[in-house]
Amino acid sequence: MRAPAALRRSTNPGAWSKLAMENPVPVLFLALCLAGVLVAGMHPVFLINEMIGRMARNSFLVLSLIIPVQAGLGLNFGIVLGAMSAQAALAAVTHWQLPGLFGLSLTALLAVPIAVALGAFAGQVLNGARGREMIASMILGFFMNGVYQLVFLFMVGTVIPVQNPVMLLPQGFGLRNTFELTSFKYSLDNLLFVAPGGIAIPLATLAVVTGLCLAMRWLFNTKLGQDLRAVGSEEHVAAVAGLKTNRLRITAVIFSTVLAAWGQIIFLQNIGTVNTYNSHDQTGMFAIAALLVGGATVRRATVGQALLGTFLFHLLFIVSPFAGQRLLGSPQVGEYFRVFIAYGIICIALGLHSWRRR
Repeated sequence: MRAPAALRRSTNPGAWSKLAMENPVPVLFLALCLAGVLVAGMHPVFLINEMIGRMARNSFLVLSLIIPVQAGLGLNFGIVLGAMSAQAALAAVTHWQLPGLFGLSLTALLAVPIAVALGAFAGQVLNGARGREMIASMILGFFMNGVYQLVFLFMVGTVIPVQNPVMLLPQGFGLRNTFELTSFKYSLDNLLFVAPGGIAIPLATLAVVTGLCLAMRWLFNTKLGQDLRAVGSEEHVAAVAGLKTNRLRITAVIFSTVLAAWGQIIFLQNIGTVNTYNSHDQTGMFAIAALLVGGATVRRATVGQALLGTFLFHLLFIVSPFAGQRLLGSPQVGEYFRVFIAYGIICIALGLHSWRRR
C-alpha cells in the first residue's frame, strides 16, 4: 500500500532541498538562530519572555509594509514618516499630561491626520519616481527627517506654543532629547495581561496585532484589495482595465503610513521613553529587514512572512550578544553582528530578487 502523495513529498529529501533553495534567507536565518540559541545557553523562560515581548511590540510595524508591496511600490522605507507622525502625537499628549489608555487612544487618533497628510505627499512623490520607489522613499525619509528636526528643535516653544519646562530644552524652545511616557507607559500591554509560569503575555497587544492580520486578510478580499493587487501585478493592464492606478498607489502608501504610526505608538508605549530625534531613525530599516528575513520579496509579501521574519530577526537579536559573550568574551561583538545582519540581509534579499528576475 503506497503512502499518500503529501507524505511522500514531506519525506523526500529532494523536497526539503527545493524548499531551502526557494527560501534561502529564512533557512539561513533559522540555522543562525538555532546555532545562536545553542551557543548562548540562555534560560528558556527568559528567551520566551523576550520573544513574546518583541513580537508584541514590533509585529505591527512590520505588517505595515505589506500593502505597498502588494500594490507594486516595493519596500516602503518611507514608513519612517508614520513613525514621525506618532512621535508628534506622543509629544502633544505628553505635554497635555493625559493619562492611561485615554491618552494612548487620543495619541492614535491625533497621529492619523498627520500620517494621512504625509502618506498622501509620499504617494505623490513615489508616483513620480516609478521604478525607483524604494530609493525615493528612503531619500524622502531623510528629507522629512530634516523638516521634523526643524519643527521640534526650533519651532516648538516659539511658533508652536509650549510652555512645559519638563519637555523644553534649557533655552526655552525645542523639545528635549528624550521625554518619558510615564502617563501611559504599558497602558496597552497591561490592559489584558497574564503571566502563567512566569511567562508574561500581553494579550491586549497581541490581540491588536491579530486584529490587523485579520483586517489585512479581509482587505485583500475586497474590491479595493483586488484592485491594489492588480496594480501591483501589472500596472499597465490595470490602467487599461479602467483602474485609477495613481490613486490606488497613493491609497496604499497612506494605509502603510497610518499603520506605521500606530505601530510606532505600540512600540514606544512598551519602551516607555521617546528619543525625540532618533527613535524613528531605524524604523524602516529594521522593519524591512525583518520582512525580508521571513522570505518576502520586493513584489510579494504576506502576513505569514511578516510574522515569521519578525520572529527570526528578533530571535537572532536576542541571542547574538549572549553568543558573542560565550564565544569571544565580549557581548559587543554580538551587537556589531546584528547591525551587520540588519543591513546585510537587505542587500542579500534584494540581490537574490534581482538575480531571480533575470
